Amino acid sequence: MTTKLGVSWSQNETTFAVWSPDATNVHVCLFDRTNPLLEDVRARMSKAEDGVWSVTLPEVALGTPYGFRADGPYAPAKGQRFNQQKLLIDPYAREVQGHVTWHQPVFGYPSGNADSTKADLADNANFVPRSIIIDESFDWQGVTKPNVPRQLSVVYEAHLKGLTALHPDVSPHERGTYRGAAHPSVIAYLKDLGITALELLPIHTFLDDSFLLERGLVNYWGYNTLNFFSPSCSYACSTDPGEVVREFKEMVRAYHAAGIEIWLDVVYNHTAEANHQGPTLSFRGLANRQYYRLDQDQRYYLNYSGTGNTVNAHTPQVADLIVDSLVYWAEAMQVDGFRFDLAPVIGRTENDFDRESPLFKRLGEHPALKDVKLIAEPWDLGDGGYQLGGFPDNWSEWNDKYRDTIRSFWRSDDGKVEELGWRLTGSADIFHSRPLGPAEGVNFIAAHDGMTGWDVVSYHAKRNFGNGDNNQDGHDNDIGQYIGPDGFVTDPIVLRNRYQRQRNLLATLFISRGIPMLLGGDEIARTQQGNNNAYCQDNPVSWINWNLNAGQIGLRDFVRDCIALRRAEPALHVENFPTDEIADSDPWYWFAQDGHRMESEQWHNPEERCFGILLDSSRGGNLIILINAGGEDCAFALPAPIAIETPGTVVLLTTAESHDGTLVAPRSSLTVFHVPPVPGK
Repeated sequence: MTTKLGVSWSQNETTFAVWSPDATNVHVCLFDRTNPLLEDVRARMSKAEDGVWSVTLPEVALGTPYGFRADGPYAPAKGQRFNQQKLLIDPYAREVQGHVTWHQPVFGYPSGNADSTKADLADNANFVPRSIIIDESFDWQGVTKPNVPRQLSVVYEAHLKGLTALHPDVSPHERGTYRGAAHPSVIAYLKDLGITALELLPIHTFLDDSFLLERGLVNYWGYNTLNFFSPSCSYACSTDPGEVVREFKEMVRAYHAAGIEIWLDVVYNHTAEANHQGPTLSFRGLANRQYYRLDQDQRYYLNYSGTGNTVNAHTPQVADLIVDSLVYWAEAMQVDGFRFDLAPVIGRTENDFDRESPLFKRLGEHPALKDVKLIAEPWDLGDGGYQLGGFPDNWSEWNDKYRDTIRSFWRSDDGKVEELGWRLTGSADIFHSRPLGPAEGVNFIAAHDGMTGWDVVSYHAKRNFGNGDNNQDGHDNDIGQYIGPDGFVTDPIVLRNRYQRQRNLLATLFISRGIPMLLGGDEIARTQQGNNNAYCQDNPVSWINWNLNAGQIGLRDFVRDCIALRRAEPALHVENFPTDEIADSDPWYWFAQDGHRMESEQWHNPEERCFGILLDSSRGGNLIILINAGGEDCAFALPAPIAIETPGTVVLLTTAESHDGTLVAPRSSLTVFHVPPVPGK
């Protein structure tokens, strides 16, 4: 497109531009700054050959609310849903203020009849948000992006509100906000822990579904995007025009000054307009059949997202929108990385996923995205939607096979050692010879979707009754490490065993090659009371409780030690894959209890639970890692490649008991020794 979309503001004149190729008429509506319900100006726009409508108006003040109205056919059977009675959010708006009020006028069809061929003629302007004209200038004070190499990244996944909603050092007014997240105590905590990137659940302007509001709930996670350029005003201390964007930038600047990157979870696979029964708020009223993938019967939407609609990223102009949005967040907002929800959707061409799709090529070639981390959630709900290992070379991917393998191994399931070997060394069996090496994979034990790490060891099954779906939502297989009874306990033996299982899982995460991602609060045993789908729980179920007991403090310190060990030992974050089978060519030396290299029969023994790894230490000498998922202690002979008399010093131990320094792996434990160089050798 030749015309810059959105708003181009100056003191003398302001140009408004919006893409609506099939519309017959488009107006921009300006509202009073002190009374956003009062429409001051309605100006007709002119259409260019590329389908962009524009108009230039004199002396429009900053802070002016505005929206578009597009006229054209209301013909759902042809995929067209124009309705000039519906005020529409600018898809390129930099700030969006207000909320949807769920009354009939927000829908494009008559009450109770989504299949009607007639449009609803009630004006929706009193019930929908406004786009806002803002001053986008900002002083970054010389602070630049940290540009942490991927292989050195340690990611902390958190919800922006949940991070500080209960934080004692953050003032009540700032809790749960951009300013709260930027509080020096919060940043110092993450820095001390060893975190290099804070990955935030979606902060783009999003919508609370009507069915959730009727239950007294909200769309807490925010996977219901209404606009791809504006940060949600719900996380701002001030909603004065421009302040929402300013507060977000101030947060990014504060993290960058501490050397911590900001990654955003982004949702380009669907929008909050949902299926044919959903509201008309923006995209649907401007270019419905271009923005969305429609069924053969064009009244209905393909639903690869599970939320009602699917964005058609194969449309060139929609691909433009996605690229423009990412470039805006990377340049103007200085965001360092993006995790793409249901990422195969944006890689689909006509129907199938294509790692060589035009959009992927554009993202890989755009200079503004050259140093930005692109991370895929590599599955959607369409045919062929599971694409782990299938993304372009410059992408990393969430590795759910890592999560499942590690949990299954520590549950002492049969036949997991061979797959564990692949997962610990970066999953070369999945990512092969891709140039990022082990950093192609983002390893995690738990994430926002599923049980927390603590709940995995504390609940036999999900407890999602508070979501209002009779515990039918959320997945049914968390590969639990259950140590009962369910939930909160005071029994010291149960607590000791739970903490040990947590340390096993977390220590494994941080010794593994790849990018480790820690679910926010897992380092302090955060619980969601068994809820494994807390998307609608904006309450203490989801918030991090910073009132810690001794066990939680001990677990936090353990995680800090794990991250410090990982950072200090390059062998734990090497950049390359093994070139052949693990047992033969991996730079890690895998050995059995007799000290000799593990052979094929041991890799494939379904009852194998205990083995060791020898690798070079940056401090000189070697590291020995002993892993034992069995129920009995395992004594080891010294690894065959080294000639020493003692195994050295224990530098990491997941059991609560002390270790006498002998080469023994206690039952259900992970132990790391540092072996100093042999004098004179």
